[in-house]
Amino acid sequence: MLSKKAVSVIQYIFFLGIGMLLLWLGFRQLDLAEVWKDILQADYWWLFAGLSIAIVSHIIRALRWNLLINSSGFNTCLSSTFYAVMIGYLANTAVPRMGEFARCGVLSKKEKIPFNTLFGTVISERFFDLIVLGFIILLMILLQVELVGGFVYQVFEPVLASLFSNIIYIILVSVSVILFIAGTLYVIWIYQSKIKSISFYSRIKDFLVGILNGIKTIVQMKQKWLFLLYTALIWLCYIVMVYLPFKMLAETSQLTFMDGSTVMALGSLGIVAPVPGGIGAYHYITKVILTELYAVEANAAMSYATIAHAGQTILNVVLGALSYLAIGISSRKQKPVNE
Repeated sequence: MLSKKAVSVIQYIFFLGIGMLLLWLGFRQLDLAEVWKDILQADYWWLFAGLSIAIVSHIIRALRWNLLINSSGFNTCLSSTFYAVMIGYLANTAVPRMGEFARCGVLSKKEKIPFNTLFGTVISERFFDLIVLGFIILLMILLQVELVGGFVYQVFEPVLASLFSNIIYIILVSVSVILFIAGTLYVIWIYQSKIKSISFYSRIKDFLVGILNGIKTIVQMKQKWLFLLYTALIWLCYIVMVYLPFKMLAETSQLTFMDGSTVMALGSLGIVAPVPGGIGAYHYITKVILTELYAVEANAAMSYATIAHAGQTILNVVLGALSYLAIGISSRKQKPVNE
């Protein structure tokens, strides 16, 4: 039987392989000499401007996270939270979804805040961002229904066709999952007295309660309007981060702010894909969006995707590494605000 570590390694290699496959599909049939020429001749001042906005978005994300942490009864300074956020991005560059654990672990160790509470706040934050991303995608489709709507339908039509053709199988699996969960809960309820006697029961219970309390911070938070303002600014920064680098290349310089919003929204699907650093997935999706929606020449589309992704990756690695060093220099103990 494979160990947990071996399973993790196999899973990592599998998703990395998917990323490499998508990267190959993206570069396939392109003129690599033209792509390299675009990369060498790009106006990188626009990339640096976009990366500057990226740093601003990370600072705002740290400020927003502080609101949730404060609502849980703890307090932390902006610098510590920012360092933790950047360490999280560094971890995500190597291992998908590891960043959420990494930033909670680092901040928990430095500020003496329970890990499960921090992780609960991150769950709330990510769930809210997922809703916002869905809203932005829907808004882009409605505002550009002829342009984007047809593209989205073309992409997802095979998936929907497959979904409905296997509807009976999906229903059976869903019912099985629901029955399994219901059965598990019933068994726990029947044998709750014996389960409570298990040595590590209280630790598991405390951990889950801490996560639940962290999740509830988004409801308990007093400064909800400030949270919404920070959220709007974060996503505005994301759009600007995509739009400004359009100016690097002649072939993409004519794209508008609205186009940048669409590329950001749909291109985010490549970043959230379980591929290390979004490599391959981001390149492929961004290239398809630029070529299919906006008729950008394929070589230039891939040049843009390559430069933008490389810039973001280098920024995350550099700031993440510096943050890891900085957060180790100082340490101050945090106590509940209400104490």
